[in-house]
Amino acid sequence: MDEIVKAAMAKWPNVPHCHGWLGLDARGQWFMRDDRTQAAGPFALLPGETGPTSKGSWLRHDKLIDFIGRNYAPDEAGQWFFQNGPQRVYVELEVCPWVWRLQPDGSVLSHTGRPARVADCLLDEEGHLYLVTDLGVGRVHSADMGLAAEAVEQGRWTPEPVQRAAMAGQFGYEPSPQRRRQALG
Repeated sequence: MDEIVKAAMAKWPNVPHCHGWLGLDARGQWFMRDDRTQAAGPFALLPGETGPTSKGSWLRHDKLIDFIGRNYAPDEAGQWFFQNGPQRVYVELEVCPWVWRLQPDGSVLSHTGRPARVADCLLDEEGHLYLVTDLGVGRVHSADMGLAAEAVEQGRWTPEPVQRAAMAGQFGYEPSPQRRRQALG
């Protein structure tokens, strides 16, 4: 976490948390979600749901994206957030808290640029590939499936079946902190 963020948290310890305003899609892209966007629908559908979704505005400012990535973490309930100075901004997840980028040398980086060590490989009912790492679980970026296929063919990874609907509970993350907050009242 950035030192400036730690200092702001110490200076203003009681800033209310923010829910619903930031989303992470299955390709590791961040989206800002204003009130109008939130009113148009959830960021993502939970497994088994149907209906409209509303992502919001795709963030493209590199320094802001890097800042979010450096200050991205889970709380004790498995809700992922971005610590924006003294304010905790909870993240709506399209799929998982991590999106993995595979490198030609066989290494794995998160969408935030953090290196990860692969412990397990999973394949869901729709053919999406996930890696369980020392950082947690995440989906392999769709652009990296060629490298993933090579890892499987070489025997470095052996995909095990997983049901996407069970992943959040199995791996201890909350896909929608906003909906959780609303359900708790």
